[in-house]
Amino acid sequence: MVSYYDELEIEDFTWDEDAKVFHYPCPCGDRFEISKGQLRDGEEIATCPSCSLIVRVIYDYLDWEDYESSDEEEEAGAEEAETPATTAPPSPSNVNSVDKVDTPADLASALEKVSVSEGDRDSS
Repeated sequence: MVSYYDELEIEDFTWDEDAKVFHYPCPCGDRFEISKGQLRDGEEIATCPSCSLIVRVIYDYLDWEDYESSDEEEEAGAEEAETPATTAPPSPSNVNSVDKVDTPADLASALEKVSVSEGDRDSS
């Protein structure tokens, strides 16, 4: 049998927008935490990351069904922000051949070639 430090209503917790968790002060000085996703999944135990105390969170599961779509949108947005944009490597048909660049003059020449070939591509 699990021994809870306390049983608390979800209304007693405070929502932390930055961490995306509900929190409640722990006697150790840190705080108990539980996320919307955990509540939606039926979890009822909030843990303290600094000590071994846990509390039982009392809430109505049906109240959290409303958060399902907004949570998934937030999570999808966060995943898109964390995932770097990837581009496909250029196909051989649109790769410009550039000579080896050893000096600033070579670089300028190479840039001119690229600019000219891009101009040709735009006009076609």
